[in-house]
Amino acid sequence: MPNRIPCADETLMIVPVLMAGGSGTRLWPLSREQYPKQFLKLLDERSLLQNTALRLGGVGDTAPPLVIGSDAHRFVIAEQLRQVGLDGAGIMLEPEGRNTAPAAAVAAHYATTQYGSQAVVFLMAADQAVTDTAAFVRAVEAGAAVAAEGRIVTFGIQPTHPETGFGYIKVGAAIGQSGAYDVAAFVEKPERAKAEAFIAEGGYYWNGGMFMFRADVFLDELKRLEPEMYASSLLSWNNAVKDIDFIRLEPGAFRKCRNESIDYAVMEKTANIALVPLDAGWDDVGSWSYLGKLPADDAAGNRTRGDVLLEDCQDNLVHASSRLVGMVGIRDTVVVETEDAILVAPRDRVQEVKKIVSRLKQARRSEAEASPRVYRPWGSYETVAQGDRFQVKRIIVKPGQKLSLQMHHHRAEHWIVVKGTARVWCGDKNFLLCEDQSTYIPLGQTHRLENPGKVQLELIEVQSGAYLGEDDIVRFDDIYGRTPAKV
Repeated sequence: MPNRIPCADETLMIVPVLMAGGSGTRLWPLSREQYPKQFLKLLDERSLLQNTALRLGGVGDTAPPLVIGSDAHRFVIAEQLRQVGLDGAGIMLEPEGRNTAPAAAVAAHYATTQYGSQAVVFLMAADQAVTDTAAFVRAVEAGAAVAAEGRIVTFGIQPTHPETGFGYIKVGAAIGQSGAYDVAAFVEKPERAKAEAFIAEGGYYWNGGMFMFRADVFLDELKRLEPEMYASSLLSWNNAVKDIDFIRLEPGAFRKCRNESIDYAVMEKTANIALVPLDAGWDDVGSWSYLGKLPADDAAGNRTRGDVLLEDCQDNLVHASSRLVGMVGIRDTVVVETEDAILVAPRDRVQEVKKIVSRLKQARRSEAEASPRVYRPWGSYETVAQGDRFQVKRIIVKPGQKLSLQMHHHRAEHWIVVKGTARVWCGDKNFLLCEDQSTYIPLGQTHRLENPGKVQLELIEVQSGAYLGEDDIVRFDDIYGRTPAKV
C-alpha cells in the first residue's frame, strides 16, 4: 500500500473520487470499450472526465481527485488529467469492475490512509454533466457539512420530467437548518405513469449516484452490513502496490468483493442517511438523446456537431466526426458518423443502441471495442488504410516519449517522418530521421522509436507481412512498465 501523505492535522478534507470504469455502450459508435464516453469531448473542448475533475475547484479544503478506473484505460486517464493540470491526482486501478460498493470501500480506505479517518469522500461518476457549476458547489458544501456530522449523504437530482431511466428517492423530514432531509424510501426505475405521479406529488428526486461520507462512518456501516466485502476490500487495499503513477489493488482479494452497487449494499439498508437536493442542470449523458436537450442550431430544431449540411430537415441530432454528412427531408432521427461506423436511429429508440453493440461483440467485430484512433502512453496511432498483407498507420509520439524496445515475428515496417524528428534504434544502429526521411525495419529486427525533440513527432508507418495484429509485439524494455500482454 502507498505510504500516507503527511497531514498537518485531521481537519475536514473533501476527497473527490471519480469512478471512471463505465463502458458507455449507448453512445456507440463514438464511445467504444477501449475509449468509452467519459474520455470523449461530447459537450465542449474538455472530456466528461476532465470537466468532472475540475468541477470542485471552487470548494475549499479539497484534496487532489482520486480516479478509479481499469488497467486498460490507465494511460488515457493520466494523460487527460495532465492536460488540465491535475498531475497530482491519484489513479487507482481495479483488477476488474465489481460495481460501485467495492469502489466506495477502497476509496474510503484510501482516504483514511492519505488524509485521516474523518476525511469526507465525495463519490461520483466521471461521465456526468453539470451546467450550473456554482449551484453544484453550493450543494457539495452543504453535503460536506452534513457528512462531517456523521451522516451518509446522497444527492437528489431535482427532476425536470417524468424520467423512467433513473431510480427515485422520496424525502422525509428536514434535518434542522442544514438544507438536507431524511430519506423515506428508495424507488426502483418506475413505469411512465408512476414517474408522472412522483412529479405531480413532489418530494421525489432522481437518484444521481453521487454520495458523500466520512471515511470512518462509511466503513463502519460497510463492516456491519457487508462484513465480507469490508474485509476483502481492506485486504486488497493493504496489499496494493505502486506502479509508476498508478495504485494497483491486490487482485485476488478485490475479486472476492461481491459485485454490488453502493445503493443495495449500504444506502437502502442504513438508517444513517440524508439527502441534499441538487438543482444544477445535472445529466448522466446516458444516450444520444442527451444532445436533444442542448440548444437547437436552427429554427427547425436540429442539433449538429461537425461538418453537417441539412435540407428540409427537422428535429434531428447529427454528430459528424470525420467527413461531411448531408441529409434531405429527414425528421426526428439520430445520425452519428465516425471513421469506421455510422449509426442511424429514430430519436425515440436511441436507448436500443446497446443491442447493436451486443451483436458486434458476439461477432467479435473490432467496431465494438476499438476506436480508429488508439491512445498509448507515448502518444497515439490510427489506421489509415489496410488490406491483404498490408496496413498503413499514422503515428503520433509526444515530445520526450519513446516506444518500447521491441520486435515482430510476422511483419516488417517502413517509417516515413512527416513532422518533427525521430530517433531510431534498429538492431545495433542508432540514428536520427528528419522530415521527409524514411527507414526500413526488417521482420524480426529489434527496434525502437523516440521523439527527442520539443515538437510532436508524426510519421507514417507501412506494415507488411502475414499477420498484422497488435499482439505481435515482443517487448524487451519499456519505460511504462508494460509487458507483451499489456497495451
